[in-house]
Amino acid sequence: MKTAPYGEWESPITAAALSAASVRFSGVAIDGADVYWVEGRPAERGRNVLVRRTPDGAVVDVTPAPYDVRSRVHEYGGGAFAISGGRVWFSHFGDGRIYRQSSGKAPEPLTPDGPFRYADIVFDAKRNRLLCVRESHADPAREPVNELVAIDCAGGAVSVLATGHDFYSSPRASPDGQRLAWLTWDHPNMPWDGTELWVAGLDDADRPTEPARLAGGKDQSVFQPEWGPDGNLYLVSDPDGWWNLYCHDGERLSCLCRTDHEFGRPQWQFGQTTYGIESGQRILCAFAEEGVWRLGAVHQATGQLEVIPTQFTDISAIAIAQGRAAVIAASPWQASVVALIDPDTGKVEVLRGSVSIALGEEYISPPESVTFQTGAGQHAHAFWYAPRNPHFRAPDGERPPLIVIGHGGPTGATTPSYSLATQYWTTRGFAVLDVNYRGSTGYGRAYRELLRGLWGIADVEDCVDGAMHLVSQGRADENRLAIRGGSAGGFTALAALTFYDAFSAGASYYGIGDLEALARDTHKFESRYTDSLVGPYPERKDLYEARSPIHCVDRLSCPVIFFQGLEDKVVPPSQAQAMVDALRAKGLPVAYLAFEGEQHGFRRAETIIRAREAELYFYGKVFGFTPADKIEPVPIENIG
Repeated sequence: MKTAPYGEWESPITAAALSAASVRFSGVAIDGADVYWVEGRPAERGRNVLVRRTPDGAVVDVTPAPYDVRSRVHEYGGGAFAISGGRVWFSHFGDGRIYRQSSGKAPEPLTPDGPFRYADIVFDAKRNRLLCVRESHADPAREPVNELVAIDCAGGAVSVLATGHDFYSSPRASPDGQRLAWLTWDHPNMPWDGTELWVAGLDDADRPTEPARLAGGKDQSVFQPEWGPDGNLYLVSDPDGWWNLYCHDGERLSCLCRTDHEFGRPQWQFGQTTYGIESGQRILCAFAEEGVWRLGAVHQATGQLEVIPTQFTDISAIAIAQGRAAVIAASPWQASVVALIDPDTGKVEVLRGSVSIALGEEYISPPESVTFQTGAGQHAHAFWYAPRNPHFRAPDGERPPLIVIGHGGPTGATTPSYSLATQYWTTRGFAVLDVNYRGSTGYGRAYRELLRGLWGIADVEDCVDGAMHLVSQGRADENRLAIRGGSAGGFTALAALTFYDAFSAGASYYGIGDLEALARDTHKFESRYTDSLVGPYPERKDLYEARSPIHCVDRLSCPVIFFQGLEDKVVPPSQAQAMVDALRAKGLPVAYLAFEGEQHGFRRAETIIRAREAELYFYGKVFGFTPADKIEPVPIENIG
């Protein structure tokens, strides 16, 4: 074993391997004996490919290049494909149209060309049509119009089923074809704040008639309505403070299993699934307990929740058929996989892995759950990863540099599962603290709402207090603390660097520097998000100015590196440029890497490689170590 300073350890995880070896999974589905999912591939410039696995074990691409199975409704998309009997329909990112594809044939457009985007696509078998959300960008002077529409699978004719609300999601036709359910919500709510579940009959023209609201409201969030084979309508909702499973039998709404667990997720994307109705006897589901996701079965007769033991600690999607569950899941020792699980035995069959690097367990730093005291006498949660590499040790007495990560959203969460990106740091001698600050999901509505009016305060306090908690335990070097984050996590990082002196360096990935600019210049879905996180704008302009790092750059006194996609519509490049200009003028060390063709979240292999290596290089220059990697130098202004 070699002795080398933290940060200088040789790692088997290179930035190139990190990009080339990793794909992103989304949207698992079961069609007969086949399992489908979407793979986002950095090596193909971020293209999303629909993949099928047949019973004989063959895994094949369904959608050929250049088709990109992705939607831009709400900018974050989701629910970009539907499958029935081998027929496939999908949203192509290139033009926003829906395409249809039969086995062995090339895709052909179904919807007409125009200023439209489609998401949350489901197949209505009784009427041979698709149900989905359509977002119209016909009038650039107005915000886009969202509607619920039906698309005839034979000719592509589009008919509007519901309109008038700001947002729609989750269209579901009942098994007998007589009823339609869907969700709506309106500004300033986000879907995790409050949504409404509507149900209507369908008339002879296949249009909704006599719609009625069954559940939800301004202060209750409904998630993933599904019709059961018994004709009942199932859903997840949180009137008692936890996203629990409910059933509406046509007359009343009842909770199937009342627990202090979360059966729902924040609806940042369409098509998210946490449960499926296997039969009239049980529902197979994923649920979160203290931020850890597990597989379970709810027995409808008793309301009992049975935990199905698996190694997984994160289950991000689930599809159900009789006697099997297809999941996208991960564990502390295994990166995200597509797997089939037998719910009766717990047997797991991995169909596809997201990472092709065979990393021995001796390299893997497992997560440790950490709870610590933070502002207002409250507590926050995080997962801690220690430096780990079987071939290296640090000099006696040296404490590791710490990277604190604030997740995006900010309504979101991190989970204690294997991430090659995290292990990239730990195998080089960094410690990592992945923070579920107040406002994160997976801990109930009360914890989720602790960020109301306090964005830029509570989340920042939690990241700072988490770092100080580790310093007090001797787990981190107080002089080498860094904070990084993307999007909302980037704002948390920039605010921590601006308003506190705890950190010595930071990295912002398409982070928010100006809350006012975000409130004025962002897309429809998030255009009123800051009302609840900060306050109504422009009425509380004072809060936006006081919490925006761009207005307080005189308080910033440490180096920062910025990464930005030049086609980002969520956080425009002007925000990063303004922060860079301010740091440059102040004479602080600053680096700025902007990437053509990238949007909100990097997808291309070359971008991912350059960004990760540049961040490591930057920390090396700031913290005074030389990485073992050969890295193209990064221009850093104002550094000695």
